[in-house]
Amino acid sequence: MRTVTIVGASLSGLYAARELRAQGFDGRLVIVGDEPHLPYDRPPLSKDFLTGLADEAQLGLTDAEETAGLDADWFLGTRARGLDARGRTVLLDDGRTVSTDGVVIATGASARRLPGDGLAGVHTLRTLDDARALREELTHGPRRVVVIGGGFIGAETASSCASLGHTVTVVESASLPLVPQLGAELAAVCAALHRRRGVDLLTGTGVARLHGTVSVTGVELADGRLLDADVVIVGIGATPNTGWLAGSTLALRDGVLCDDGCVTTLPQVVAVGDVARVGGSRAEHWTSATEQPRVAVANLLAGHTAETLLSLPYFWSDQYGARIQFAGRRHPDDTVRIAEGGLTDGAPGSDGLLALYERNGRTTAVLSVDRPRPFMRARRELARELGRAVTAAS
Repeated sequence: MRTVTIVGASLSGLYAARELRAQGFDGRLVIVGDEPHLPYDRPPLSKDFLTGLADEAQLGLTDAEETAGLDADWFLGTRARGLDARGRTVLLDDGRTVSTDGVVIATGASARRLPGDGLAGVHTLRTLDDARALREELTHGPRRVVVIGGGFIGAETASSCASLGHTVTVVESASLPLVPQLGAELAAVCAALHRRRGVDLLTGTGVARLHGTVSVTGVELADGRLLDADVVIVGIGATPNTGWLAGSTLALRDGVLCDDGCVTTLPQVVAVGDVARVGGSRAEHWTSATEQPRVAVANLLAGHTAETLLSLPYFWSDQYGARIQFAGRRHPDDTVRIAEGGLTDGAPGSDGLLALYERNGRTTAVLSVDRPRPFMRARRELARELGRAVTAAS
């Protein structure tokens, strides 16, 4: 294999580049990125960067020394627009083509948008440029902020806006935010964090339309209520960036379909990060984006699936001064047991909490609020259980 092209100058794309060099690939390495920036860390965009506690220099995931060591050709500010039928040529939107022996797809996902969100004052928060624009707008005195979507991005952004002194309302179409991830019992605990910090949380209703001519002035809800707004932040999820692969022979369904080793239907093409549906599931989490490249690159260089990914789902979120951590695989019929700490008015007390999801006498997942050490012990035990289960099955 003489040339490998990574499409996506993302977190997972950078990790794939590191793995290629670490695993002995010494050929030509091409990295294509649609943004003009070198890879940067996205989680701080909704937190420390938005509040001004971190600057752009602190977001960078690589430095000049490492960039030189990777010895890659960087095509930044350039979109890929196609992959030929055999995966041997990447087509770029500026008319250039890159002949390649292997491809790593790391194009991530794009924020979903609402109809009419072209009004001034309406933002999504996915990229550095998104965060720059929102941070600048939040410096113009107190604002009435409406956050649409109570998922992780919505909750973290609401938390940041509240800490800056803005009046914040979160609108969530489900009965509680984070129900799919945490289940109703513990989603209610996270909902209490919003209310404890003075943020209005409106659940069980969607958004009918945005009001305004040039700038947004309000949000009309599906139940007829109208919320006045100077700033609207749309956090309703993300769509995997697979449009450029239309017409290729790759299987696409809410992401690039891969086996358990991140290998697509073409052995010379692997996918990692938010765009990859690995073994039937797609995970939009930092941990997945950093774990998948090692296995993906090993299989790419081998020319077949020589390794599979053994991974315990894990994510974290910082909201209202609390660190929320989750690991494992929750099932709808699991019971919940608070093993440490407790609740005060529905929210975690000053000493946080550790909650275990259990089924048939076994722990399936763990949630922690400000209990990092017990959480890490529980997470390690879940990982050991997963390893034992895989060994027994094989």
